Amino acid sequence: MTSARENSNGNSAGLPRVPSIPLSDDATAAGDQSIGGLVKDATTQVSTLVRAEIELAKTELVGEIKKGLTGSVYFIVALVLVLLLMPFLLTAIALGINKGLWSWADPWGGFLIVVLLMGAGAGLLAWRGIKKFKRLRAPQRTIDSAKDTMSALRKRGEDEHQLEPQRG
Repeated sequence: MTSARENSNGNSAGLPRVPSIPLSDDATAAGDQSIGGLVKDATTQVSTLVRAEIELAKTELVGEIKKGLTGSVYFIVALVLVLLLMPFLLTAIALGINKGLWSWADPWGGFLIVVLLMGAGAGLLAWRGIKKFKRLRAPQRTIDSAKDTMSALRKRGEDEHQLEPQRG
């Protein structure tokens, strides 16, 4: 964690420069300032603090997003390699099954069995996916809340029109 002075002068961590709030009385003592001056100083300091917090959040988020993207790239490359590996794996499985089959089914039997198993697996996964999609429901509570809000806003608008004197 860096102090405001280290951060405003730059530091070795490579963090961007963030505005800081002075913590000492430079020109006048607090008792010598008017209420307006104190309010102005407080407003300026709160504004500086909010900007500094936003800058800190941006800096942290950018770093985390870069880490996440790097991890995603590694995952995508691994997935591509697995997809490229699949034909070789399935061919090896089919040739292994061929060794155990009768001689009359030698060239195609193992591949047929692999294709049938893959088709059955795909069918089972598709069936489960369809069942999950059929269970999807509309976000009814959100819809009801939005309708209630809209009706309350409409009623409020009607009440304001009734309170205004009729011109004309």
